[in-house]
Amino acid sequence: MDLHFAQAEATAAERSVIDLFMEGQPSANGLTEETRLERPRSRELRELLLPGLHALQSGIGWISHGALNHLCEALSVPPADAYGVASFYSMLALSEQAPDVLHVCDDIVCRSNGAMELIDECERVFGPEGTGQAVGWHRSPCLGRCDRAPAVFVQRTGTDDFDHGPVHADLSGRPLDGLAELARMNLELGIDRSTTPQGPAEVRLLRRIVQGVDPASLESYRSNGGYAALEQALAIGPATIRALIAASGLTGRGGAGFPTGRKWDMAAAEPAPRYVVANADESEPGTFKDRLLIEGDPFALIESLTIAALAVGASKGFVYLRGEYPLARQRLAAALVSARSAGLLGDGILGSGTSFDIELRVGAGAYICGEETALFNSIEGYRGEPRNKPPYPTQAGLFGRPTVVNNVETLLNVPIIITGGPEAYRELGTDLSTGTKVFAISGHVGVPGVYEVPFGTTLQDLLALAGGMRNGSSLRSVLLGGAAGTFIGREALEMPLANERAAEYGASLGSGAVVVFDSATDMADIVARIAAFFRDESCGQCAPCRIGTVRQEELLVRARAGFDAAPLIREVGQAMTDASICGLGQTAANAVRSAIDLGLIRGGV
Repeated sequence: MDLHFAQAEATAAERSVIDLFMEGQPSANGLTEETRLERPRSRELRELLLPGLHALQSGIGWISHGALNHLCEALSVPPADAYGVASFYSMLALSEQAPDVLHVCDDIVCRSNGAMELIDECERVFGPEGTGQAVGWHRSPCLGRCDRAPAVFVQRTGTDDFDHGPVHADLSGRPLDGLAELARMNLELGIDRSTTPQGPAEVRLLRRIVQGVDPASLESYRSNGGYAALEQALAIGPATIRALIAASGLTGRGGAGFPTGRKWDMAAAEPAPRYVVANADESEPGTFKDRLLIEGDPFALIESLTIAALAVGASKGFVYLRGEYPLARQRLAAALVSARSAGLLGDGILGSGTSFDIELRVGAGAYICGEETALFNSIEGYRGEPRNKPPYPTQAGLFGRPTVVNNVETLLNVPIIITGGPEAYRELGTDLSTGTKVFAISGHVGVPGVYEVPFGTTLQDLLALAGGMRNGSSLRSVLLGGAAGTFIGREALEMPLANERAAEYGASLGSGAVVVFDSATDMADIVARIAAFFRDESCGQCAPCRIGTVRQEELLVRARAGFDAAPLIREVGQAMTDASICGLGQTAANAVRSAIDLGLIRGGV
């Protein structure tokens, strides 16, 4: 490849960070000979681009042109390409910034719980947004800490990032070191992670978390039933595993609801090599269940992904984790090391002839990378833009090979099905929505958090588990399924939470986000924030989404001024739904249209 570099040169510190990063990369990146034949060296290097950019951001605090040049030379990547990738992600800075940067969530849950006052305080203490010398700050979309709103995520140069919440508006006399210490202390005391799942007998996925199993201890995991399913899976073999999963009726928990067994069969029927990927990039505003599952039970994800690999014949897997989840990253990385040391990953797992390993990849702040093909591009070192389908991932996914992508919650059902059998699994739930569902409940409820209930539980019963309305306030509406979901009103409280029943109400369970708003909420402000979210997060690749999300937001501004915007909003929304190439554009109008239908905002209806 003929590469052309600009004149800018890396500093000694930047070269040191990149050289150290490259030294830490295994020469063959853990690939089997079969896989290596399918991935030339240039592609192996290219896939290191995002991790390399992370190394610079973490070590230096930003990515200069000189540093980018040096990284591109090491990876044989054209600098223009690399710039396009680096500029795609909100967590990567291409201009010098303060060594500590506070990302303040102003999304729909946090802005209902004091985020705007916190932003005013940041401006008073640190100066205008993006200008601080020692500490900078930026507004941020949802950080996945809606149970502890208002929340912040802090990037710190040369040390570990952290997140924290709730953060009260008074920051006087509390530099970030103090905030970090407070976050650490609260974590140790179990205060900061007080998302406490309930403990009914139906709880399955949250069982070990409810019981307080040590997430850092492999021994603790194994003594509580961990790895029994993998041992059983190795004994029964791939075809039987897939048959059990299909018989269970397990469907995807990330929002699409596709039958898992069918997906695995489709991938297994394609020629090797194949990959498996755990999609842990949950970025839907109001969704934080996968964060809790990984932080509280990281070995369960490793075991589940290993069984999925065994079922479809994959020797390599990836976990693509949201960048704003520092604790989940730390615990999952440590769990991967422990699992390898114990022979639960690598060659000859548990003394069998099966080899499999997992690589942890971390996103960098892009909602669209939760879309499976955008996720592939991100792992491969390209901009996280969705691909046209077909071909589908089970035919040509990661690195062009057959790939199974499953949501974290979906995967964690697998060991339960293997050990308990599909019949027992189907005892909970409905005929078409089997098993349990983990919901993330936030907003104006008494006890925001993560709750696991059987499919078919009514929305009213779910809200009762979360303590009902906060301070006796009255319900205005519920946003079901996150920003891409639908507003529903009080008349839907008797809705059974099952995929087929939600559809009868014109709604979708989505990824399980349930955001509750009371009668005092400024719904026009909430809907406007949702529209701004999609405007910002559109990757810009297809015109219906790129233009439609902007036009939708503009129309909402005019509607607040009294303009009858409803007909145009519906028209723009229909164009995005019909013509966008991925789920972001196809669902970007759902919440807005439902808000108009319910009379939550002025739209001329």
